[in-house]
Order: sequence, then C-alpha cells, then structure tokens
Amino acid sequence: MYLSREGDRREGVLLRQGRGWFQVSGIGHEAIAALSLAMEEDDHLFGHYRDRALLLARGITNYEIALAYFGKRNSSSGGRQMPAHASCPKRKIWTQLTPTGASVLPACGTAWGMKLEQKNSAVIATIGDASTRQGEFFEAVAFAVERQLPIVFVVEDNGYGISTRTDRMNPLRLKLIHEDVGITTLDARDPENVVAAALPALAKARQGNGPTILHCELDRLCSHTSSDDHRVYRVEEELAEMEARDPIKRFAEELIASGELESDDWQQIREQIEQTVDEEYSLAERAPDPSPDEIGDHLFGAPAQTGAPPLTGDRDWRMVDAINRVFQEGLETDRRFVFFGEDIEDPKGGVFGITKGLSTGFPDRVFNSPLAEATIAGVAAGLACYGMRPVFEIQFVDFVGPAWNQISQNLSTIRWRSKGEWTCPAVIYAPYGAYLAGGGNWHSQANEASFAHVPGLRVVVPSTPEDAAGLLWTAMHTNDPTVVLLPKHRLRQHCKVVAPVSPVPFGQAAIRKAGSQVTLVAWGNCLEPANDAVAQLADEISVEIIDLRTIVPWDRETVCRSLEKTGRLLIVQEDVRSCSVGQMIISELTATSESWDQFLSAPQLVSRDDVPIGFNPICEYSAVPDTERVVEALRRVTEE
Repeated sequence: MYLSREGDRREGVLLRQGRGWFQVSGIGHEAIAALSLAMEEDDHLFGHYRDRALLLARGITNYEIALAYFGKRNSSSGGRQMPAHASCPKRKIWTQLTPTGASVLPACGTAWGMKLEQKNSAVIATIGDASTRQGEFFEAVAFAVERQLPIVFVVEDNGYGISTRTDRMNPLRLKLIHEDVGITTLDARDPENVVAAALPALAKARQGNGPTILHCELDRLCSHTSSDDHRVYRVEEELAEMEARDPIKRFAEELIASGELESDDWQQIREQIEQTVDEEYSLAERAPDPSPDEIGDHLFGAPAQTGAPPLTGDRDWRMVDAINRVFQEGLETDRRFVFFGEDIEDPKGGVFGITKGLSTGFPDRVFNSPLAEATIAGVAAGLACYGMRPVFEIQFVDFVGPAWNQISQNLSTIRWRSKGEWTCPAVIYAPYGAYLAGGGNWHSQANEASFAHVPGLRVVVPSTPEDAAGLLWTAMHTNDPTVVLLPKHRLRQHCKVVAPVSPVPFGQAAIRKAGSQVTLVAWGNCLEPANDAVAQLADEISVEIIDLRTIVPWDRETVCRSLEKTGRLLIVQEDVRSCSVGQMIISELTATSESWDQFLSAPQLVSRDDVPIGFNPICEYSAVPDTERVVEALRRVTEE
C-alpha cells in the first residue's frame, strides 16, 4: 500500500517538474490490494486505472509502473498506453483501458472460458462507481448471472465521477440491481474488510454459484487525474474528513496499537520504500523511448497459414451451406471454437439457417446469446484472450451499434496496446447488404467502410460459396479479430464450385473475368450488377472483373497490375459514397505516380448515395447500384 502511495507521490513531483505528461493516481484506493490475498495464481484480473496497489500485490513491479509513467519502449504497452494501464499475461492481468466500464464484458468472456473448460479459477473485475451506469455493466452482471460465471465485480465507489457526485447515480446505491445477485457493501478503506469480503465471494465463484458484487466504499484522496483539481469542487471540510480516513495512516496506527508493528520499523520501511521509488523512477526515466519506426508493430499478427476449406468441389453449393460445413468442421476438429449469437441454436439455426444443426451436434459450444450486441462482442474479446476461438454472430450488421464500443475500443486494439502480448483471435460475422426487398434501413445496410476505418480489424466480404468458406476458414485460424460480412442476397444462390477448392488468404483478390479495356473492382452483392453490365456490353467493351474479397488488407497489387493493362478503373460498391472503400482505392491509386501514370481516363465510382435503405422496394433499388448505372459508368470511363 505504501509502495503504491509513494509511487503516486513521486509521479506528482515529476509532473510538476515537467518530467512527464500525465498522471492517474490511486491515492485512497490502496486497500483494494488486499484482494490479492484471496486470489489464486490462475485467477485473472481485469482492473482499472486506480488499481496501482492491487497491481503491485499481483506481482507488477514498481519499476514496470515507472516505465509506463514515462511511456518507455520497454513498458507493457511500449508507450502506447497512458500511465496506470498495466498488462501482463504471465500474471494474468488483462490489458487495461481507459473506458473502465468496457472491461467487464471481456472479463465475463474470460470467466465463461474458465467455466467451459471446468477450471477451478475465477475472475476479479474492478470498475469505478461512475462507470456502473454504463449499459455494459448491466449487461455484464446479467450475463454473469445467466451463465453463473466465476466472477467477482469490484465496484470501487469513491463517490465521484471526476467532479460529479455519484450518490444519486450509482445503481448500487439506488438499488437498481436486485440483491439476489449477491451484493456485499463494505468499508474498503480497511484491507481486512476487503479480504474478508473477497474470500467468500471467490469461493462462491469457484464452486459454480455465480457472481458477486463487492460494493467497496472508499475515498479518492486526490484529483481525478493530473489534468483535474479537486479543490475546485470539494470543500475543505470534505477534504479534511477524507484525510482522516486515509487507509494507510489508519491501518498503520491500528497495527502499531495492536503491537504488530513497531513505530521505528514503520519509519524504516517507509524510508526504504521512498529510496527504492526514487532510484527506480530515475532509472526508468533514462530507459529507451519508443522508436517512431515501431508505431505500426503488433497491429496484426503473422498471416494465418491454413489449408483449403473443407468443401467438396465439382458440385453446386449455396453460400449458407458452405459456411455451415466449415463451422461443422471447426467444431469437430478443435474444442476451442465457441459459437454465440441471437437465435443460432436449433431449431431455428439462425435467421438465415447458417448454424442449423450445430447446437444439436455440439450443445456444449453453440449457444443462443441475449439480444445484446455489446455482450456478443465484449464476451468474444475476453473469451479470445483467454485462449478460446469465438465465432460470434451479429444477426444483421445493421445492429452492430451497441457492439461498436467493444469492436473499436477492445477487439481491434488489444494486440497493439499490449505490444503483442495479448492476442484476440475472434471472428465476428454478420449478414449484410440489400438486394432483398423489404429489409428496410435496419436489415439492409452495407457498411464495410466503418469497419475498415478501425485499425487492427481484418474485414472480408465473400461473394461465392467457396470464398465464404475459405475466408471464414482463414479467419477461424488467424490470431487477429476478423469481421466477415456475408452478402445476404447471395446466401441462398446455387453456385458451381469447381475442384480442387483452394485456400483463400487475406489480401488476395480474385480475377473473375479477364479483360483489356476497363478494370472493374467490386465485392459482395455488387458482383451481380457488375457481371450483368459486362455481359450486356460484351460486344462493345472488354472488362476485367476483380472481386476484391478482402477489404482489409486490400489487394493493391492485383488491381494495379490490371490497371497497367486497361488504363481505366471502375469501382462498384454497395456502401455509401462518402469516406468509402471505393473512394479510398481511387485516392490511393491516384496519389502515386506509378499508378497515376496508368490512367487514360478519370476513375469512376458507382455507389449507393449517402442515404439509408428504405422499406419500399422502390426506395431500396433506387439507392443501390444496378446494372443500368454500371453500364452507364462503363461507357463513361471508356469515352473519356
């Protein structure tokens, strides 16, 4: 506790000296360190940024924390995370993040992995009281109760969300969570109270009796961060009252009064700690800084090396059946695969039948999810980091909004922010796109550019049964999060699959038709109007059709090679025009001299306008690319 306090004090001094950029202090939260006395070696910690003392108690060293304060190359994040955001797979401390409410659903994912493997371990997930009003906290508690997960939620209630009092907002104080969940309220300024509450909560978790919430009342004896001054919104009387409850001072006095600690020894301990902290921060300050050349390292892992998907050639396949076959093979060959999504269990087997039969054959690894997309994506993150391989469904990609926080803040950044020490091999797949009348604007969107904009995500859009099988098979065996968008218009089309079926690596486009005058790039549903338009103009224009297949990474080499031959480019996409993948490709190819010099005419983009998809088929089909618009664009690009 005192080592934590002294580290905080030292950082404050350094900051005032201009030797640092930012500080998050844990002063007042030190007694939470006693949680470690109730934890076992295989227990996982999902902490937040005031858990400095707890991190020290779990084995993180003061020097490691000092490296993080200075943002050094050898810190756990390589300088990519703010101070007080630890990460250590060896000590089972998950990579912390600033939105403290965003860690509890991944914590549930790890706890679920423990339960699926029947391990006698548990998860501690700490969260600030202000963050308990986030919907993800309620979702996490609900999921933990539903699945009876071995997890203990520790709410560190210091009464403030920065400057805002939380007593009228905290759901535990408002009794918005039923007491049957198991809520223990305690004075967490005393470490003996903390361990006394944690021991039965963790025992309950290990025995399979579900979660507990420890409502820990304590004080934040400091400003929110170095960018805040709590004297602006706290009166002197309140500050004095809190100082009188200082957990270190109070506990030391109790130990001295009981004879368990001598005053002289306590003075000597403090002096030794102070000297150690000064020396280690001085050493950390001189440690190497990150290199600018390394900023992109660990964004992705090595490409997956997989064989061909388990699909028989020389026969007709529907995309939906090809995907189902791949999922079946995955479940049969690797117990790490877990499937989770709305209505994916039998008898329905998903709204498009993609998972039909899987829950019957594998009831221990194929599960219906609640109607809670944040739960789907957040649990996927924690389950993947634990070592499982989640393949989770978003029922329609239009419903991804509630999951966006987890996808953009967690799944995509885990490898990068932990310098590659944590990996997140999660597959999130979803039916997407229009061209099926009556879907309206919440069942018919194409939004691949939104995912492509997030660093750390691989994004793929198949257009054939063998590509759907191949891309999913690759995604299921890669160590990075992958978003697989399934064009629902093509899910039930019968297509001939020729033997032998080949592997489909990421970043490799397919030439669907050779040509010499125009390079046409499309993906997903838009291959259909593209093919129809090219067939209609077969006697007029020779068009090379490229199915991009992978949006991130995209196959620049194949497109450039075709452009060298044709000199003309047309892109057909279903997403909206502004800030789209089509605009990105055109921008990339016109921005460098080697590809710019190949153009004989201005590149063209056929796209949905910047409008949603309407319910009436007239609204839908007037918005998305059709054969007529592609024909017009082909003639335009060859006339210029």
